[in-house]
Amino acid sequence: MLELVAERTDMSIVAGVDQVLAEEQKKFPVFQSIADVTVKSDVIVDFTHHSLTSALLDYVEKTKTPAVICTTGLDEPLIKRIEAISKTVPILRSGNMSLGINLLLDLVKRAAPVLAENFDIEIIEKHHNRKLDAPSGTAYMLADAINQALGNSKKFIHGREGKEAKRQKNEIGIHAVRGGTIVGEHSVIFAGPDEVIEIHHSAASRKVFGAGAIKAALFLVNQKPGLYTMKDVLKE
Repeated sequence: MLELVAERTDMSIVAGVDQVLAEEQKKFPVFQSIADVTVKSDVIVDFTHHSLTSALLDYVEKTKTPAVICTTGLDEPLIKRIEAISKTVPILRSGNMSLGINLLLDLVKRAAPVLAENFDIEIIEKHHNRKLDAPSGTAYMLADAINQALGNSKKFIHGREGKEAKRQKNEIGIHAVRGGTIVGEHSVIFAGPDEVIEIHHSAASRKVFGAGAIKAALFLVNQKPGLYTMKDVLKE
């Protein structure tokens, strides 16, 4: 993301938070904790670990700084807190910042009602071997989008095993693969009688997430308090 911002003339990075990188390695101050930040900014972009989200929200609530939250693996209390703070501060939250993934969400929402009657729905996601949460936040985004389009009539099944594992009609299967340096791949499979429709997205580098986050930050900085998603950004 640093390289992407450096190529632009309409924004700059004024500070960073990183527990490893030293300040002298950057052209801006780097703090070890969000609580230590003394530099005012127009918007925060958060790609961290969910264990740090609570401290981030403390800072957002205190300083009223708009925040783009890209971190996945958030539990229900954190999600509820984000919703509460967004009533006074603009917040955008997304499990995936890729513009392609967010277009994919729209495609599967359109396809699901047309195909659900006779097609089984499965989601397969692949990531590198260091990713902590499984399934990915994006896989859940896709499953939730499909389920909402179907009136929340489906239940999620995570993998299958055993001799009595026959697929049920009301399932959405979600499967996680971890290996090597896979940046991120997501497939939604609609498998019906004698035909299969597969919608697939593959990220070749993490730059796609940075590009989406930049677009989201530029969008959010001019918004009123509220909770936004990448869908709002794509409307612009």
